[in-house]
Amino acid sequence: MFGRDFVFGVSLSGFQFEMGRACPDSVDRGSDWYLWTHDKLNIENGIVSGDFPEDGPNYWNNYGEYHRLAAYSGMKMVRIGLEWSRIFPSPTFDITDVELGKICDRSALEHYRKVIEDIKEWGMKVVVNLNHFTLPLWLHDPIKVNRLSDFTSGGWVDPRSVEQFRKFAALCGRELGDLFDMWSTQNEPNVVAMLGYRNRASGFPPSIIRPELVEVARNNLIEAHLVAYDELKKTSDAPVGLIYAFSWIDGEKMAVSLAMKKTQFEFVDRISNKLDFLGCNYYSRMVVESDFSSDNGYRTLHGYGQGCEPNSLSGYGRPTGDFGWEIYPEGLYNILKMICRRYDVPVYVMENGIADMADHYRPYYLISHLKALEKLLEEGYNIKGYLHWSLTDNYEWSSGLGKQFGLIGVDFSDGKLTPRPSFYLFKEIIGQGTVKNFEKMLATPYSIFDTDLLIE
Repeated sequence: MFGRDFVFGVSLSGFQFEMGRACPDSVDRGSDWYLWTHDKLNIENGIVSGDFPEDGPNYWNNYGEYHRLAAYSGMKMVRIGLEWSRIFPSPTFDITDVELGKICDRSALEHYRKVIEDIKEWGMKVVVNLNHFTLPLWLHDPIKVNRLSDFTSGGWVDPRSVEQFRKFAALCGRELGDLFDMWSTQNEPNVVAMLGYRNRASGFPPSIIRPELVEVARNNLIEAHLVAYDELKKTSDAPVGLIYAFSWIDGEKMAVSLAMKKTQFEFVDRISNKLDFLGCNYYSRMVVESDFSSDNGYRTLHGYGQGCEPNSLSGYGRPTGDFGWEIYPEGLYNILKMICRRYDVPVYVMENGIADMADHYRPYYLISHLKALEKLLEEGYNIKGYLHWSLTDNYEWSSGLGKQFGLIGVDFSDGKLTPRPSFYLFKEIIGQGTVKNFEKMLATPYSIFDTDLLIE
């Protein structure tokens, strides 16, 4: 059993969900990602999909229906994001803390207050995340960085970013701190640092190969968390944590050791003294081997983990979703066990899901991963909740509208929401408080939970 105090819910973000086709008031043109996804050259070169965020699911205007459906399913927690570019559309470089309330966009703050109050009226708790990849354009102009090597608005490699994030956190704490049950300073800072500066194929801005800047961005993100933590503690009693992208890593022993240290724990170790909870985002595993020509000392293997072909089978015989990510629930069990042993804080699964437009594998994905989670709870590990990614389809960054993670489908022409079969399955699991009655659904050709692959 998951237990009375365990919470189920969903995670949303700002940029990926807020904008919608028929609602010009929902459009936020002030972020780096908005500029990036609209850039003609990026589209022509296939860096981004050519889909636009303003054609997205329109959570900005339709949030009440989202919350109604989440509550109907039995969910008790919703994670949302606050868009920095909406709240501060103009620079804060020369603005004192006292003046922040005068230059912020009061209408954006009031809108977020209404969204949060609506969640709470449905009897659900609210987790707010302050930074989910996007930055105000005045702080990060990815086109200038990419094409001109102009770092005057360099985002997280700009040392000014730390102080500006502190100001953003301070203002949000003062204005909205009375509403939130939990704060997260950042979502997946490791993804921001790695994909923007060493992986052009990801389509993440500024999409340059400058490995030395990965460390610069990582250090500034660490400092940003630390100062934001202190600011939020001044105005709120709510726990303050971080949401991190974790993977289980398999492969050659030396390569695994290097990859684990660099990608999984180094960042969190450095902030662990200012961490009230830790959010784990898990989708699949990585499989690595040594590569001494790489500055990391390892490389990922194609055909396994997150390096598979879409809608195929991995080298291990596991099915993959629309992104080509292998369904590997044992990885969730293994990485959560390591996290809980390493950090003495409550742990929440803050993202877990599969891009699966047909909703073919999502039921198996849900059951197998929740089986792993329930086993950990029975073993006594300090895991407090599971938030699915996501309630509805969304705008999936450089991949646009074609990769659909939703328990609920979205008609992007009008925003209409249609629950998928997996939505009702999740509702039943929540209602029963256990996944055990559904494990028979794994007894198929796609059976994907092997106890021999679980760590001791």
